[in-house]
Order: sequence, then C-alpha cells, then structure tokens
Amino acid sequence: MKINISWLAKYSAPVRITGFLVCLAIVWLPVAAPIYLLVRDANLVTILTMGLLAIEFFIFLPYWSTKVHQQPRIYKHVGLEFSKKNGFELLRGLAIGLISIELLFLVQGILGWLEWRQANSYVLRFIIEAIPTAFGTGIAEELFFRGFLYDELERDYKPNIVLWAVAIIFPVSHFIKPIPEIIRTSPQFLGLLLLALICIWAKRSCNGRLGLAIGIHAGLIWGWYVINVGKLITYTGAVPVWVTGVNDNPLAGIIGLSFLVVLALRMRARL
Repeated sequence: MKINISWLAKYSAPVRITGFLVCLAIVWLPVAAPIYLLVRDANLVTILTMGLLAIEFFIFLPYWSTKVHQQPRIYKHVGLEFSKKNGFELLRGLAIGLISIELLFLVQGILGWLEWRQANSYVLRFIIEAIPTAFGTGIAEELFFRGFLYDELERDYKPNIVLWAVAIIFPVSHFIKPIPEIIRTSPQFLGLLLLALICIWAKRSCNGRLGLAIGIHAGLIWGWYVINVGKLITYTGAVPVWVTGVNDNPLAGIIGLSFLVVLALRMRARL
C-alpha cells in the first residue's frame, strides 16, 4: 500500500520533519518492538534496532524526496555524492579525525594523566571491528543530521538559523534516555555540540559535500573505539575526571573539549 505524502510539501520544515519521522516510526516500531522484548543482550538490541532504522532511512529518503520535493537525486543533493573529490575529502577527514583523537591521548600520556598498556593480540581485531561501527555511524548520522535535516531546514530558514538548529538538535537527540542517565552523561553535551559545528562547517567548506564531515566523524569514533575497547590506556587519577573525560569519554572533559574547539576553529577558517 502506497502512502500519499506529497501534501506535506506545503507545510513548514518542522512539520515536514515530524512527518518524515512518523513515517519511519510506523514501519520501524512493529519490527523493533519484538527485538526489545525477546533479545536479552542490550548491545545486540541496539545494533539490530538501530541497524534496521538506518536501512529504513536509506530506503525511504529517496522516496520522500521524490514525492515531497520532486528531488530525484537526493543523495547527491544533500552531499553524499560518489566522486573522486568527495572520496578524497572523506580520506582527509578520516586522517584528521584519527590524528586528532590519537594526539589527544598522547598529550594526556605526556602530561602523566594516563598510562599506556601493552597491546595484546586482539588489537588488530578491534581495528578491523571498528571499521563498520565508525563508518556506519559516521555515514548514517551525517546523512541524517547534516544531510536530510540540514536540507529540510535550509529550504525555509536562513543559514545561521540552520547552523544552530542542526547543531543543537544533534546533541539533544543523543539525550533521549532516562533522566538518571541524562544527568550521568550530561558532560558529553558540549562535546556533541562542538562535533556538530565541526561537521556543519566541514560540509559548508566543501560546497555541501559530506565526505569531509563523514571522515572526521568516523575517524574520531574509530580511534576512540580501538583504544577504549582494546583497553590500551589506564587513567592515573592525577587530575579530576572532568579534565580527562567523564565516563572515560575523552570528548567529555576539558582537554577533549579544547581539542574540539581547535578543530572547530580550523573548519570555520576554511569557509
């Protein structure tokens, strides 16, 4: 059964975005609900449900764009184009992300805030294992927030409003969780806000292409995943956790936020 959604074109961006999310939920919830009820492993539940949601999003977006905006080549329109230039920018962003996160840990090690552990035989596995996680998250989140969401808001609002709306929505969306968990992870909010600004300025500096933003996003996740899951470091406790990063998240501490600020200024200077 086909659903007529073309009538949404005459409404404002917030209404269109809500309509898009409702359409996704209608298809996703009946499949996700049994997974939440039947699967015991919380990590597996997240992987399955979010994976299904991402696949649905990738499939539904072209249909939405064609019916609502008469935009047949939506992926290229929002910046996910398959070109040498975008590919080069993705690799450049990946290098920036990886070097930034590794440099962050190296600086903390030099300052005596953490100690490096000897790498075990499983490190290579973690490096390979991190690839789908890093790129899957980077592509999906950039296509949604700096792609679809950015495009919908850009159709109705001025660039500065779009910048801050997308930047704020990104961290807020990561805090849809129980209140105790929101309080526990609240220091991550500013880090996510800075990451959103970095990725928006990266997109704008590349004439709307998402390659650089995806690369930076994926590089940061990849580098952090290998070190965190591989248990390659141990914090010494020489400084408070609000300096090194609350909940062992380096981007939720003063030192990590400082690195993000520098990276944000660098992306801003490219405009």
